[in-house]
Amino acid sequence: MFLPIGDTPNPRNFFPWVNWSLIAANILIYLVISLPLSFQSVDPRDPLLLEYLRTIAPSLPAGVPLRAVLAHLSAYDLFVFSYGYKPAAPQISDLFFAMFLHGGFLHLAGNMLFLWIYGDNVEHRLGRLGYLVTYLGTGVVATLAFAMFAGDSMIPMVGASGAISGVLGLYFLLFPRNQVKVFVFLFPFILDVFLLPARLVLGFYLIVDNLLPVFLSRGDSPVAYGAHIGGFIAGLVVAWIGERAGWQLTGRDPFWRRKKHPDRPVAPETGDVAVDNFLPDIRRALADDEPETALEILGQLDRRQLAALSPAECVDLARRLIHSGHAAAAVRLLRICLAHHSRSPALAPVYLMLGLIRLEQGQPTAAYQYLLEALDHDPDDETAALARQAMERINVYRRRR
Repeated sequence: MFLPIGDTPNPRNFFPWVNWSLIAANILIYLVISLPLSFQSVDPRDPLLLEYLRTIAPSLPAGVPLRAVLAHLSAYDLFVFSYGYKPAAPQISDLFFAMFLHGGFLHLAGNMLFLWIYGDNVEHRLGRLGYLVTYLGTGVVATLAFAMFAGDSMIPMVGASGAISGVLGLYFLLFPRNQVKVFVFLFPFILDVFLLPARLVLGFYLIVDNLLPVFLSRGDSPVAYGAHIGGFIAGLVVAWIGERAGWQLTGRDPFWRRKKHPDRPVAPETGDVAVDNFLPDIRRALADDEPETALEILGQLDRRQLAALSPAECVDLARRLIHSGHAAAAVRLLRICLAHHSRSPALAPVYLMLGLIRLEQGQPTAAYQYLLEALDHDPDDETAALARQAMERINVYRRRR
């Protein structure tokens, strides 16, 4: 048995209210609705009972009479049939409500454990509203992915697994250098806790717990593996788009005014300030220690023009942006530099600067990813020392426990 029980690093002094609220809502619905109805007998006069029996009869194994089904049927089974998401009878309300219903205690416990471990970091990166919208959105995508494979089935799907798989997809892309604390129980050989790379643990979840069962079960399993895979892919897509956009709309950053400089000619084919016109001026301003002039020119440029700056120039300008109170603009500039100079041997200072910015912003988890990248990109002695010094400020499990 392999059971994740924690992850590291985690945000400091951050309370993931949305994540805790989602966990509380799932538990509350289970205690108030699912559990009581599970012990309640079915009313034979309930018109929904006949519809339920007609629906499941064709899928019963050979030799299993409906009488045996009735003997084990509870009021919760009919409740799930009514409010779970049925591909052949889709309802928008069911699409969302089904996320908060579970098939039993173990189903609930497993889902909430994963949400508790991975959700706080994702909420911290996306923000509270962004996290809530993404959780529900990836849950919807996961359910629709399940419906694509289920065809005209009336068998309902319930559970938060699809939405939580979306959270895992986000975590996979956003926190590749994190570690997960895993309890390993292989009696009588191994009984211990290990720290494993997050991507190894999540990859195991995706492949062994979902992709392989899809091919082995041949559709006979009650577990909605298609929803898990769809949710995970949806999370990956959201994370990829968010990382490309910097998790903010460019227009919301007051530094990037996107106006043309009145004294600089523009390229006739694009209408943008030509690279040859701004690059020498920025370099001259930096050499003359005139940061205001350099930043004034920088603020007029678009993403394509920013890519012409070297990694060293990006770091220098980012440092000056931070001193001017534009940390968000500095992060955007550094991320553009990484995207356009991915093969450059001089990226260690860029990763270091991003790590230091995230650390000062109270985002140790994001900082941890960048600082490790800085150490992996052949840094000079000063850069390596600064990266290690910053790493010491992050609370990371140091060894196996």
